[in-house]
Amino acid sequence: MGHCFSLPSSSSEIHEENEHGDGNAVVCYGEEFGLDQDLPVHRLGSVCSIKGSKALNQDNAVLYLGYGTGDAELCGVFDGHGKNGHMVSKMVRNRLPSLMSTLKNELNQESHVCEEEHKWEKACFSAFRLVDKELLLQVFECSFSGSTAVVAITHGDNLLIANLGDSRAVLGTMNQDDEISAVQLTSDLTPDVPSEAERIRMCKGRVLAMKTEPSSQRVWLPNHDIPGLAMSRAFGDFRLKDHGVIAVPEVSHHQITTQDQFLVLATDGVWDMLSNDEVVSLVWSSRKNQSTAAKLVAEAAETTWKKKLKSKKIDDITVICLFLHNKELLSSTIDT
Repeated sequence: MGHCFSLPSSSSEIHEENEHGDGNAVVCYGEEFGLDQDLPVHRLGSVCSIKGSKALNQDNAVLYLGYGTGDAELCGVFDGHGKNGHMVSKMVRNRLPSLMSTLKNELNQESHVCEEEHKWEKACFSAFRLVDKELLLQVFECSFSGSTAVVAITHGDNLLIANLGDSRAVLGTMNQDDEISAVQLTSDLTPDVPSEAERIRMCKGRVLAMKTEPSSQRVWLPNHDIPGLAMSRAFGDFRLKDHGVIAVPEVSHHQITTQDQFLVLATDGVWDMLSNDEVVSLVWSSRKNQSTAAKLVAEAAETTWKKKLKSKKIDDITVICLFLHNKELLSSTIDT
């Protein structure tokens, strides 16, 4: 853990040869930027993934620089669950960015005029739907396995966020007192949200808490006490798709201002232990060495897991930090 890599990519799709460390967190570069071409200026980012106490790290993440036409960045974290959750999250990570870019390019070719933000939004909804369908064609079984996703795309000063499940995106911004503060950009889409629970119950799914966790609602089949899913939206989990668990993301837009300093995407292994404000403060403290930001947050979450829950298993922890104003030629770091 703690190694840094600079990763060239010859394709817009994520392949095994682009993966370093344990392969769970990768940095990719746009295919049009070869070694013999001028490299684009891009925002600075870092990504870190730490395996919890399970046999496999079911988190996956990608930081994509020079994304799309080369003037954008994409961040995505994916938290798998169930027996084959690690395979679901990896497939989604490998497939979703290239599919979104392809669909966006197709919209660019259409004759009618459409704002850039709307094109990305349409591409996002379509890509999420298609990736969920493609999971049905995989050799691994996804009846009770799935993955959350939170994806951010920056193009210029426009930021699009697509969220599915309980991973989270948080913005670090300067407040009126010129202090760094946290702005949560996504809602945790779980059965605890009344509108999410209502949809599930309308589809005859059950929403109940376990006796050992009375404060956390879970999703169950109508007539069986399985699987006890802790989120209300996810890729996969096909036995629950007829009972209100959907793969339709919540999509939102944000206009980046001079006050906005950085973006943090992380799985619930971070947010279960650290508050939004704690995470933002940690990232801000590393601003003079931005390549260490994701690692700093991930290690703080791991330490808190060990301190607070000594007798329980530690969750997988994955973090992406993207600084919004400082830019340099194409290069970034990955820590695993």
